[in-house]
Amino acid sequence: MKKTSTRLADGRELVYYDLADDTVRDAVDRRPLDATVTTSEIRRDELLGDSVAVASHRQGRTYHPPADECPLCPSRDGRLSEIPDSSYDVVVFENRFPSLAGDSGRCEVVCFTSDHDASFASLGERQARLVLDAWTDRTSELSHLPSVEQVFCFENRGVEIGVTLQHPHGQIYAYPFTTPRTALMLRQVAAHKEATGGENLFDAVVERERAGERVVLEGEHWVAFVPYAAHWPYEVHLYPKRRVPDLLGLDEAARTEFPRVYLELLRRFDRIFGENEPPTPYIAAWHQAPFGQLAEFDGVTRDDFALHLELFTIRRTSGKLKFLAGSESGMNVFINDVPPERAAERLREVASP
Repeated sequence: MKKTSTRLADGRELVYYDLADDTVRDAVDRRPLDATVTTSEIRRDELLGDSVAVASHRQGRTYHPPADECPLCPSRDGRLSEIPDSSYDVVVFENRFPSLAGDSGRCEVVCFTSDHDASFASLGERQARLVLDAWTDRTSELSHLPSVEQVFCFENRGVEIGVTLQHPHGQIYAYPFTTPRTALMLRQVAAHKEATGGENLFDAVVERERAGERVVLEGEHWVAFVPYAAHWPYEVHLYPKRRVPDLLGLDEAARTEFPRVYLELLRRFDRIFGENEPPTPYIAAWHQAPFGQLAEFDGVTRDDFALHLELFTIRRTSGKLKFLAGSESGMNVFINDVPPERAAERLREVASP
């Protein structure tokens, strides 16, 4: 992998990640852009103890442009985009309309391929590995920013999820705090560790699931399963078998196997509801340990956390979505219409020929 860092016309950082070591990236952003102005602010909810990002400047972000005006395609044929070069493998750049900025963190866009009509599932294994390497590098770089405590790499796919740009891409949020969902996990890890005399909760969960009926697929270094208490109609958790706190901890064997396993999972997701259905909308979310002290979680260190990816869709059956209504949105109590055992069975049924 070759990494080339440059700046866009308004000062934002852009990084090319290339498969070929001899690739030259010297294209200049020729757009007449003013310096970016953001209004991101973090507000603490005193009743719930969590935080909300207020970012009014995002009201003006790009919304469903036609394909020939996509800002994530390369700059070609006289049309200038967010990527100055006429081609690229993988590229990462600071979001022009970030939810988090400055002392409130940072947001980046990850373009998985220059092919506007592709999807992550259609990538080859070398390209998917390059994306993994880019996620890992960005996690390392962002973790050193003084305002960043946790790095979250994710992909939103599909208009049903709220995606406004159709080009295959994901995002990275670098938060200035430990997110509420991660904090909940860490508290459960701490309680389990104390109650069992030191057992790791993530290890116990993975061991139990591997011995049960909800495993979707398993490789030498990775295992994917539908969790016992899945919140979403079709939800899969993907773990490396050797527990590591973040993407930086993966060894070469796990990195090599990841593309095959992950691409197979994504392709199965697209077949859940039948060959004639539109692509399955999903969220793919990497959970990594926070960077920094975990003093508030008794006896827990970063090494007690387990890196894993959670992949889920909001489609519950053909033509129908799972909406977060009263119980889910009002009380955070999920009601799942699809038994996890049936979801796992279906995901095994649609394996690649």
